[in-house]
Amino acid sequence: MERPHLNDLVEVLRPAFPYLNQEEQKVSVQIHRLLAQGRPLTSQHVADSLQLSVETVNEMLKQWWGIHYDDRDRIIGYWGLSLHPTQHRFEIDGQTLYTWCAWDTLFLPEILQTSARIESRRELGGANVRLLLNPNGLQSVQPSDAVMSFVVPETTKVRKNVVAHFCHYVFFFESRDAGLAWTEKHPGTFLLSIDEAYALGRKINAVQYPDILAKQGTHR
Repeated sequence: MERPHLNDLVEVLRPAFPYLNQEEQKVSVQIHRLLAQGRPLTSQHVADSLQLSVETVNEMLKQWWGIHYDDRDRIIGYWGLSLHPTQHRFEIDGQTLYTWCAWDTLFLPEILQTSARIESRRELGGANVRLLLNPNGLQSVQPSDAVMSFVVPETTKVRKNVVAHFCHYVFFFESRDAGLAWTEKHPGTFLLSIDEAYALGRKINAVQYPDILAKQGTHR
């Protein structure tokens, strides 16, 4: 598939994410940051941390997709960040966490406002890809010619199961040749450089959390 322009990708990806008002942005970012502490998260904990009623938080959560719960109705995965092990290892602030797909590792450090060490592998074969990021940019990528696969998801399918219909097509590859060999077998997928994938994540963050990121000074 021919790779779309990054700005076009933002437009087609935007409906796959919930539209958030200012208060909802605060709650969403807070869920990410609390979950990053490495423990299952209750809606009561979220509410208390923001001095909101638990009813307000629960009403928001009922409207959103991209949330994984355990058997005690505690949040264990939220829009890419996961307590459940995957092939995408995401280390921050002494915590070992995981992400649903390769791309999540690139936009989460800005939301979390922390540095991250990433080690990611494909499920079958291929070399590990390692990255270092801080909230404002990429610091290192190994191997240096690593790339990432991507797909334009169908919004209705993503809202039902983002992992199955999006994340299973988004991986790091140690080289362009390795990535092309994979995308040729998976119609609809294409490659992005790591810089392009990172830039796309920044653009999505900017439209998803404009009020929060503006206050942090990460987007001006």
